[in-house]
Amino acid sequence: MGALLQFVGDWGHALAAVLFAALGIFLLRRRDEAPEPRLLAAALLLTSCWALYVSFGGVSKPLSGIGESIRNAAWLLAMFVMLRRGPVGRTGPTVAISALYAAVAGLILLQTFTDLTWRQLSPASDLHRALVTCSLILRMMTAIGSLLLVHHLYTAWPSRERGGIALLLGALAAMWTYDLNLYAICYVAPHRVNELYALRGLLMALAAPVIAVGMRKGMAGRLQLSRAITFQSLSIVAIGLYVAVLTAAAVLIELIAGPYARVVEIGAVFFTAVTALVLLPSPQVRALWKVQVAKHFFQHRYDYRTEWMRFGDTIGRPGEDAAPLGERVAKAVADITDSPAAMLLLRDERDALSFETHWNWTGDLAHVDAVAPATVLHIEKSGWIVDLARLKTGDSTLDLPIWMTQDRRAWALVPLIHYGRLIGALLLARPPIDRRLDWEDFDMLRAAGRQAATHISEAQGQQALDDAQRFEEFNRRFAFIIHDVKNLVSQLSLLSRNAERHADNPDFRADMVLTLKESVGKMNDMLARLSQHNKGRAEEPRPMDMIDLLQQIARARERQHPIHVSGGAPLALADPTRVEQIVTHLLQNAIDASAPDSPVDLCLTADGGEAVVEVIDRGKGMSAEYIRRDLFKPFSSSKAAGFGLGAFEARSLAQAMGGRIEVESKPGAGSRFTLRLPLAPRTDRQEKAA
Repeated sequence: MGALLQFVGDWGHALAAVLFAALGIFLLRRRDEAPEPRLLAAALLLTSCWALYVSFGGVSKPLSGIGESIRNAAWLLAMFVMLRRGPVGRTGPTVAISALYAAVAGLILLQTFTDLTWRQLSPASDLHRALVTCSLILRMMTAIGSLLLVHHLYTAWPSRERGGIALLLGALAAMWTYDLNLYAICYVAPHRVNELYALRGLLMALAAPVIAVGMRKGMAGRLQLSRAITFQSLSIVAIGLYVAVLTAAAVLIELIAGPYARVVEIGAVFFTAVTALVLLPSPQVRALWKVQVAKHFFQHRYDYRTEWMRFGDTIGRPGEDAAPLGERVAKAVADITDSPAAMLLLRDERDALSFETHWNWTGDLAHVDAVAPATVLHIEKSGWIVDLARLKTGDSTLDLPIWMTQDRRAWALVPLIHYGRLIGALLLARPPIDRRLDWEDFDMLRAAGRQAATHISEAQGQQALDDAQRFEEFNRRFAFIIHDVKNLVSQLSLLSRNAERHADNPDFRADMVLTLKESVGKMNDMLARLSQHNKGRAEEPRPMDMIDLLQQIARARERQHPIHVSGGAPLALADPTRVEQIVTHLLQNAIDASAPDSPVDLCLTADGGEAVVEVIDRGKGMSAEYIRRDLFKPFSSSKAAGFGLGAFEARSLAQAMGGRIEVESKPGAGSRFTLRLPLAPRTDRQEKAA
């Protein structure tokens, strides 16, 4: 045995001795009067003594074999007492099982006698070699008998209470299984057994924590390996068996092939390595492995926690580079059954299921026929998963498209039902390992389909909400523009009435042409505001001279009503187009509320850091309650032909530029609308001029 193996063997057994001693002392400190815990503690302590002796002396020392026999006897005695006093012993163990315990105990005694005998003989004698061989056979028989007794105790124990002894018996089964393989290889190829002797200490060290968990009350019942750990563990075991088979094959080749053993061994290793590299990466082999493990090691095929976490992660994947929702839904459901592809069909306006998108489904999908409305209604009422394998054998009354029934990839049609309404369906491709759908597939796919339907329905609702918001924004802008059109109509109506009396006046005709041009320009601006590219937001504010804008607005309205402009202020920080809209709305309201000969005043001043525009009329005025409740409320107007949007739009535009509108009014005394806008920052040149 090399230095590394010697180190691993010594310290592995030493670690096992420490762990088993700690467990034994822990059990003794419980001070339980029942014999089972005391026997378990004795077995643990004797196992610790055996491991400690091997770590100091090695397996070749005389007492190592006797210590192993004492260890086995202690564990068998503990199992027998558990059988007699546990739930199984209420009716008493059968005679056959008691006889088997006695037979294994006899094997241990005979094995101990044999070990003591052959060590006294000369290694060169035939009797020595015969007794050594007999000792190996007795140890293998002891391991086999112990495994049979472990299996019987586990199967005889009530199923509801097996969780309390499963880990303990599993550790014992692993211990005796290792011993069986160890002595079998030692019998066939004694020169290759040093590695197994060295690694036995590590196995015993790993078994100690398993026994500790099994002895904790209630913990063993809660402990359950995940499917990922099980698959990986079984894969490691399979690799270990693969290596063991290669080793055994190499031993047999050396015994049989003789001088050609080297060539045969190299050829066998090359063949098995190439075979493994070809088969193991195959999705069919991996799928078959998962199916077999899930079928024989788990009560359910699916690990529901893992599947739902993966389902949620796939559908809710964030980021700009994420696939569209329909493709993510198809992939999420397909991953549950290991389907390599999926196709999403959504309900259209004809109540048929038409192709929407796919995940990994190849071929020309642009012209696939839709599922007929009658079939859609049938699936919606039943809510069943459609097994296309049964459909192809004639075991169905559904009228599905020909391409779906003839495509060999089609495996299952999963309905997507949201609150009783079928919104779509997912067509899943056949998994790498072809199998029939069962009740667990139906339950899992039905739940996944409903969850997927919720995500798709939510996305459709969000899209409809976005469309409605766009329509609402369009309608909002349209309402404002209609209000502006009303103002233009009022101006043009006045122009048409005056035209009948002053059509021969050249100055009036020139003024009329100018007014018409301005009206056309404003109408074009309104149409531009209705465009989908115009979001109705304020432009970037810039310094502007308010007095020039007020005079321009007054000149355009003075033909309709007398207007006085006065005052002055520094440059304001605002959008001229929006300011013109605000002042025009306020001025038109003042004109409508005033008598024909009562002028409207536009006063510009500065107050602190704000430019102040006051629109003053001496008209009907408004009550405080109307100002508070109705003035800035859309579609609320005190005028018979009004739309109730002028004040609302004016305040919205002012707020968008960082300003505000204030109102003072008294019934019969007129109103004062005050527009406040921030002043533009003063430049160095302006400060020097001031």
